Amino acid sequence: MTKMNAMNFASPRFIHRAGFRSETSSNLVHIFRHSFFGRHGRRYSALPLSPNPKSSDEELLVVVGGGAAGMYGAIMAKTAAPDLRVVVIEKAKPLSKVKISGGGRCNLTNGHFADHMLLADNYPRGNKELRGSFFKTHGPMDTMSWFCENGVELKIEEDGRVFPVSDSSSSIIDCLMSEAKMWGVSLQTGKVVTSASYTTGGKFSVKLEKRSIDYVEYVEADYLLIASGSSQQGYNIAIQLGHSVIKPVPSLFTFKIDDLRLTELSGLSFPKVEAKLKLETLRNNVPQFTQVGPMLVTHWGLSGPVILRLSAWGARYLASSEYKGTLLVDFAPDHHIDDLKSLFLNHKHHSARQKLLNSSPSELGLPKRFWKYILDHERLEGDILWASISNNSLMSIAVTLKHWSFTVKGKGQFKDEFVTAGGVPLSEIYLNTMQSRIHPRLYFAGEVLNVDGITGGFNFQNAWSGGYIAGTSIGKQSIVGIEGNSVCESVHHDN
Repeated sequence: MTKMNAMNFASPRFIHRAGFRSETSSNLVHIFRHSFFGRHGRRYSALPLSPNPKSSDEELLVVVGGGAAGMYGAIMAKTAAPDLRVVVIEKAKPLSKVKISGGGRCNLTNGHFADHMLLADNYPRGNKELRGSFFKTHGPMDTMSWFCENGVELKIEEDGRVFPVSDSSSSIIDCLMSEAKMWGVSLQTGKVVTSASYTTGGKFSVKLEKRSIDYVEYVEADYLLIASGSSQQGYNIAIQLGHSVIKPVPSLFTFKIDDLRLTELSGLSFPKVEAKLKLETLRNNVPQFTQVGPMLVTHWGLSGPVILRLSAWGARYLASSEYKGTLLVDFAPDHHIDDLKSLFLNHKHHSARQKLLNSSPSELGLPKRFWKYILDHERLEGDILWASISNNSLMSIAVTLKHWSFTVKGKGQFKDEFVTAGGVPLSEIYLNTMQSRIHPRLYFAGEVLNVDGITGGFNFQNAWSGGYIAGTSIGKQSIVGIEGNSVCESVHHDN
């Protein structure tokens, strides 16, 4: 039975913030001005997010992307600076990847890595850079605490994956959307940020388009947070603003295997195997190319956590190898080859009168379909008795179980939960603030950066951590700027 720990929220802080809702309800809904133009119509304007702006000193943050990192970052920015105007621009539905993640359950984060140094080891791209302040500033426990305090009960499953107790991603989506609305974040969907540039005044000129109609508008923003995931949109904007982009390639995918007989085992799962990936283009030994864990047989090949981890660590090498290579699988990783041979010899002695197909060593827990697959591979008839099988044949079976070789002929797409390796290099970002090293007031968070994790909630944790750091950094910078302006105006007025 799966072990689960429930996390209940008790929260003076939550109750306090619920009280805050009624006091500020008149300021929570901001209105975005819609303008329609002719084919060549253009207009340049700052976004009036409310019908009656409080002050000309109010600054504007435009968030590109309404995914996990974008929405979390927007909420954190408003939490840190309530007077900051925040608009999230999302071309489709917000939090779409959150909705489908974990089979619709939403694998929020991983609860087995309180140590930020160990947590970083789960990121094929970013494992060295993320050992610093990144997860220390906002790690899995911080993420879980935030969602619990805002009404989402969570559970930690045996493998460390964290899910809402409801087993529905709607619990996470509803929480984020509710908090965004409460804090006054304006969400604009169906629009695309197609370009961005710097103005002479140090702000951003952001071009918005609607693809469904002939619509173009230019917005002047004080801060820009690019949290567009792995879409080309975000990469293009990053390049326009002077950043480089490491070419994205797929990560977290299944392996297509060149073995027609394997389709007969479709749906079969193995609780624990050791799998090693070998590629002709890679001569050096990479420790992460050997993984231990559950494996699943699909109608096209192999999947499961052990395969997905290999695909993540080998993403770039597999791409350069055109997704062709060799997979060596040990189906009995807890047994030494000599112990395995002894098991078969003992079973032969005690099950001499049983047919080969009907019996196998119980210690190995081999499913009958897989045992038949092994016998077919060894060209052994299932109807013969155990007493009739030669010791050499048993030795051959033991070796095959320990060193089964599969030919990888391609990759399968991991449904819609698509993760990429690549993006804006971390060397171009201050990870303690998520601000660009090239231009001030430009921030990044989430998968638009060259960071990706293995399966198990690590990619979402990257989004929560990056969104938190970027949002709070923007909020703090905005408060300092507004306070500075107020001091200057006061001095000017007194003079």
